[in-house]
Amino acid sequence: MKKALLLCTALVIFISCGGVKKTQEALNTGNYVAAMNKAMKNLSDNKTRKNNQPYILLLEEAFAKHTERELQQISFLEKDENPAHYEAIYRSFVQLRSIQERIKPLLPLRVYEENRDAQFSFNNYEDDLLDAKDQLSEYLYDNASDLVKNASSKQDFRKAYADFGYLNEINPGFEDTKKRMEEAYAKGLDYVKVKMINDTEQIVPSRLEEELLNFNAYDLNDLWTEYHTTPLSTVKYDYEMQVAFRDILISPEQVNEKQIVKEKQIKDGYRYALDSNGNVVKDSLGNKIKIDKFKTVRCDFYQFTQFKSAQVVGNVSFTDLHSKQQLNSYPLASEFVFEHIYANYNGDKRALDNDLVALLKLGAVPFPTNEQMVYDAGEDLKNRLKGIITRHKFN
Repeated sequence: MKKALLLCTALVIFISCGGVKKTQEALNTGNYVAAMNKAMKNLSDNKTRKNNQPYILLLEEAFAKHTERELQQISFLEKDENPAHYEAIYRSFVQLRSIQERIKPLLPLRVYEENRDAQFSFNNYEDDLLDAKDQLSEYLYDNASDLVKNASSKQDFRKAYADFGYLNEINPGFEDTKKRMEEAYAKGLDYVKVKMINDTEQIVPSRLEEELLNFNAYDLNDLWTEYHTTPLSTVKYDYEMQVAFRDILISPEQVNEKQIVKEKQIKDGYRYALDSNGNVVKDSLGNKIKIDKFKTVRCDFYQFTQFKSAQVVGNVSFTDLHSKQQLNSYPLASEFVFEHIYANYNGDKRALDNDLVALLKLGAVPFPTNEQMVYDAGEDLKNRLKGIITRHKFN
């Protein structure tokens, strides 16, 4: 027990020292935020624990150095008077305030050896933060508005959408940000009209067509692409996606027969063991000794396999409606096989193995219709089509 206790104590000290060392390294390399995070994590578990005393001193030092460095950087950026720095200034004030709010619940932090409480010089950043947010908000709004006004491509609208979105995140309700964000999104979208073509001599089941064109079921999560299976006259489409069936091959209904002859030796009663004089032999307990009798049984097993297959072959192509150029074409193919096995027999069923006996319980079933076969082949097509749409990028 003593050895185990000593081992556990040594392990705790080792882990604790390792944590302090990493925190010190972060502080020494100027990674003050990491150092503070490590220190606060350990102190939040138990701030009065003696082994956690080094974290108090490390937190105190890292906080002072981080605050000094950030305020100097903010002062420098403000003197530069470049609007592009507004976000950096705002984020710095947000971080400074956040760190203070995280340290406050830990206070007081007692440094036992120096008989004092750790000192943290907290500042009130509320006014600075609000000023920085206002400057950044104005900058983001003006920049996004200019992007929309002078847009030369959909990418400009998407950048404007991102700026409006960030603005709405940090300053909800700022002017008409939400409305402008929606406008930028609508103009940044790629609109794709979807067309299905059947060049085969077979009828494509209507429910398969509906399911293939149900893009909501594909869960594409594509922010900037909108597919319309029923084109709208009010929308100017950028691309056309064609899902073309080029060939549907359905095999004839087939029933293949296979005959198997099975033989097996089975027990068929018994006889008593006789000695050389023809007398019945008995065991040590006086019981007559029995010898199993065997006979060979035979069975003709007839296995029938019903078979029918359907193969759907086509392609998916994307066309740029502005340039009238085809962008890409992808093969689209799937196969469905119907197979059903049943059997009957002639002879002694005892000659058959168990797996063959199980087939005797089955009988012939109706073949699926051609329409059902095509639909079943189309089940795999949906996954393949989703894969094509997911891989294809318009720009």
